[in-house]
Amino acid sequence: MTRIAVFTLAWLLGLSTAAVADTLDLSPAQAREMFEQAGKPTRGMTQERVARDYGEPASRRSPVGDPPISRWEYPDFVVYFEYDKVIHAVAKR
Repeated sequence: MTRIAVFTLAWLLGLSTAAVADTLDLSPAQAREMFEQAGKPTRGMTQERVARDYGEPASRRSPVGDPPISRWEYPDFVVYFEYDKVIHAVAKR
Protein backbone atom coordinates (compact mmCIF):
# COMPACT_ATOMS: atom_id res chain seq x y z
CA MET A 1 0.00 0.00 0.00
CA THR A 2 1.11 3.48 -0.60
CA ARG A 3 1.49 6.03 2.14
CA ILE A 4 -1.54 7.96 0.99
CA ALA A 5 -3.70 4.83 1.11
CA VAL A 6 -2.46 4.00 4.64
CA PHE A 7 -3.14 7.53 5.90
CA THR A 8 -6.56 7.57 4.22
CA LEU A 9 -7.48 4.23 5.82
CA ALA A 10 -6.27 5.39 9.23
CA TRP A 11 -8.24 8.63 8.88
CA LEU A 12 -11.42 6.78 7.89
CA LEU A 13 -11.07 4.38 10.83
CA GLY A 14 -10.58 7.36 13.14
CA LEU A 15 -13.77 8.96 11.88
CA SER A 16 -15.80 5.81 12.38
CA THR A 17 -14.78 5.43 16.03
CA ALA A 18 -15.27 9.12 16.77
CA ALA A 19 -18.88 8.94 15.61
CA VAL A 20 -19.81 6.27 18.19
CA ALA A 21 -21.17 7.48 21.54
CA ASP A 22 -23.16 6.07 24.43
CA THR A 23 -26.28 7.82 25.67
CA LEU A 24 -27.40 7.72 29.29
CA ASP A 25 -31.18 7.94 29.29
CA LEU A 26 -32.61 8.97 32.69
CA SER A 27 -36.14 9.85 33.62
CA PRO A 28 -36.56 13.34 35.12
CA ALA A 29 -37.06 11.76 38.57
CA GLN A 30 -33.83 9.74 38.26
CA ALA A 31 -31.87 12.77 37.09
CA ARG A 32 -33.22 14.88 39.98
CA GLU A 33 -32.35 12.14 42.49
CA MET A 34 -28.78 11.88 41.17
CA PHE A 35 -28.40 15.66 41.31
CA GLU A 36 -29.79 15.94 44.83
CA GLN A 37 -27.64 13.13 46.23
CA ALA A 38 -24.34 14.17 44.66
CA GLY A 39 -21.88 15.07 47.38
CA LYS A 40 -24.23 14.52 50.30
CA PRO A 41 -24.42 11.78 52.93
CA THR A 42 -26.29 8.68 51.83
CA ARG A 43 -28.92 6.59 53.59
CA GLY A 44 -27.45 4.30 56.23
CA MET A 45 -24.31 6.29 57.02
CA THR A 46 -23.63 6.66 60.75
CA GLN A 47 -23.42 9.99 62.54
CA GLU A 48 -19.75 9.24 63.23
CA ARG A 49 -19.01 8.79 59.53
CA VAL A 50 -20.97 11.91 58.54
CA ALA A 51 -19.00 13.96 61.07
CA ARG A 52 -15.72 12.44 59.83
CA ASP A 53 -16.50 12.93 56.11
CA TYR A 54 -18.30 16.30 56.22
CA GLY A 55 -17.01 17.90 59.43
CA GLU A 56 -19.00 19.32 62.29
CA PRO A 57 -22.45 20.65 61.33
CA ALA A 58 -23.35 24.31 61.77
CA SER A 59 -26.09 23.17 64.17
CA ARG A 60 -27.56 20.00 65.63
CA ARG A 61 -31.22 19.56 66.56
CA SER A 62 -32.08 17.22 69.42
CA PRO A 63 -33.96 13.98 68.67
CA VAL A 64 -37.76 14.23 68.57
CA GLY A 65 -40.41 11.51 68.56
CA ASP A 66 -40.35 7.73 68.56
CA PRO A 67 -38.24 6.58 66.80
CA PRO A 68 -36.02 9.55 67.62
CA ILE A 69 -35.37 11.75 64.57
CA SER A 70 -32.59 14.32 64.78
CA ARG A 71 -31.11 16.65 62.20
CA TRP A 72 -27.77 18.21 61.49
CA GLU A 73 -27.61 21.40 59.45
CA TYR A 74 -24.69 22.10 57.13
CA PRO A 75 -24.29 25.23 54.97
CA ASP A 76 -25.54 23.48 51.80
CA PHE A 77 -27.67 20.61 53.08
CA VAL A 78 -29.54 19.11 56.05
CA VAL A 79 -29.10 15.52 57.23
CA TYR A 80 -31.89 13.67 59.05
CA PHE A 81 -31.04 10.73 61.32
CA GLU A 82 -33.12 7.96 62.86
CA TYR A 83 -31.17 6.93 65.94
CA ASP A 84 -27.60 7.29 64.57
CA LYS A 85 -28.23 6.41 60.90
CA VAL A 86 -28.91 8.77 57.97
CA ILE A 87 -32.45 8.43 56.65
CA HIS A 88 -32.39 11.47 54.33
CA ALA A 89 -30.19 14.35 53.20
CA VAL A 90 -31.64 17.32 51.35
CA ALA A 91 -30.11 20.36 49.68
CA LYS A 92 -30.90 23.78 51.09
CA ARG A 93 -32.47 26.28 48.70
